[in-house]
Amino acid sequence: MTDFAPLALAPEAVLRPDGPPLLIAGPCVLEGERSLEVAEAVAEAVAGLDVTWVFKASFDKANRTAADGGRGVGLAAGLDLLGRIRERLGVPVLTDVHLPEQCAPAAEVVDVLQIPAFLCRQTDLLEAAGATGAVVNVKKGQFLAPEKLRHAVDKVRRTGNDRVLATERGATFGYDRLVVDFAALPELRTAGCPLVLDATHAVQRPGGGGDRTGGDWTRAPILLRAGAAAGFDGFFVETHPDPLSSPSDGPNMVPTDRLRAVLEEALAVRAAVLAGGFAGETADRVR
Repeated sequence: MTDFAPLALAPEAVLRPDGPPLLIAGPCVLEGERSLEVAEAVAEAVAGLDVTWVFKASFDKANRTAADGGRGVGLAAGLDLLGRIRERLGVPVLTDVHLPEQCAPAAEVVDVLQIPAFLCRQTDLLEAAGATGAVVNVKKGQFLAPEKLRHAVDKVRRTGNDRVLATERGATFGYDRLVVDFAALPELRTAGCPLVLDATHAVQRPGGGGDRTGGDWTRAPILLRAGAAAGFDGFFVETHPDPLSSPSDGPNMVPTDRLRAVLEEALAVRAAVLAGGFAGETADRVR
């Protein structure tokens, strides 16, 4: 696991290197009032697990395969829903931001601002997110070499905000598949912050559905178990009670009724690694 200073995600949730792993889990996109029911279903699925849970959902999906792809409920309605979910469930919440001007209003409601992978080099966006003082989750671009991730993280830190997470979500080679390079963990760790594995976006097939993104959620548990063994500090899992009814990313979201079993498997692997004293051992040898 990565050695990092305790990170307060919210007053009631502190991520520690020797504590439970981070779990970022929720649907891809907000769907109006239905989103509260989805959030409650996720809460029921993760209840009692040894994780630090952050609920996630997007108010806008700006990166669409085709012009008629579903976008979401928008900033104002989305922040209202996220605020209500945070209050009802008593958990930290995360959402994406796509423009610098979205950062300040979003940070008034949510605990974690997420920088989408395709925008991870956008200096203005990274600096605007960092300037809010909120936790910032930088998703590594599908095009980005692992050792270059630290530059994106440093743009946030340059604002005086060291409350940063970084998320691996696979690399693209232009043939509608993504590949997660677990051997790159030592290079990713040069970012000097907690590292999260996004297992559901990593099983996307970008543009693989013709005019929309395809995917195969059944491969996500494989990546979660591998990530737990490799020593990631947290896991990112999109989930939905009825994935194929979601406006976005349905094929790669884990059905919520399967979520608990999937996470229990990954947590069992992580516990075995920690019990054996193997966490970080391989990376230390590389260095």
